[in-house]
Amino acid sequence: MDNLTSKFVAVLNEKIPVGTLMNALAHMAAGLSASYSDIPAMRFDDYVDKDGNHHKSISDHPFIILKAENSNQIHKLRADLIHLGVHFVDFTSTMTVGTYVEQKERTSQTAEADLEYFGVCMFGNKDTLTELTRKFSLWR
Repeated sequence: MDNLTSKFVAVLNEKIPVGTLMNALAHMAAGLSASYSDIPAMRFDDYVDKDGNHHKSISDHPFIILKAENSNQIHKLRADLIHLGVHFVDFTSTMTVGTYVEQKERTSQTAEADLEYFGVCMFGNKDTLTELTRKFSLWR
């Protein structure tokens, strides 16, 4: 059996409504793979069912969903990810409501310390990510 050394992890702010979080998670997951320099390392593969139907681009790596109690926990985690050079994508409250032009403008007018984080999604070494995220609980 293949020993995987990487994983995907998303940490989501439990104070945000679930429907809004699902939108944020979708944006982060898409952005995570679009911005990664080594897509083959993410091991996207087709799964084929007994009837020969292909279920495309499913990663072999686990994707763990965790919850943060608030935006501040995600803010701190984001700083740690930057410090360690872990590949991540985050999503904030400024990235909702209105057109993408309005969202980008709102984000550009908000200091990083004032952003409300909805979540952060990352890909990297499973031991490193486990250490960084051990204080968060599984989303249930």
